[in-house]
Amino acid sequence: MDLSPPTKRKNRESVVPMINVVFLLLIFFLMTAQIAPPEPFEVTPPQSSAEAPAEGKHILYMSASGELAMGDLRGDAVFEGLRNLGENEPLMIRADQALKANEIAKLLPKLASHGVRHVKLVSRMR
Repeated sequence: MDLSPPTKRKNRESVVPMINVVFLLLIFFLMTAQIAPPEPFEVTPPQSSAEAPAEGKHILYMSASGELAMGDLRGDAVFEGLRNLGENEPLMIRADQALKANEIAKLLPKLASHGVRHVKLVSRMR
């Protein structure tokens, strides 16, 4: 019978602090991430050779049939939502490539009458 004290094993590093840090980072990124709202309807922008992407906070969507949407607003109610647009803020128009150019041309005077001064057409790279 062996009554000698057992040999002491080397303690392994605990992974619990690392797991805590990973979960804290995960929570941080989930809380600070800005999730883009879904598009109101399917829009495929036209192709272009523009080098810089169009950027802005306010996006006006135009479907292939000419339907308008901006945020939760649909149809002519979109023009009421343009009041929140700052004087120097651009309005991004995300129009479907199947939409005829004259439909966008008809829209521009209406936008100008509601105080929109800067308009950018969103396109996708070729």
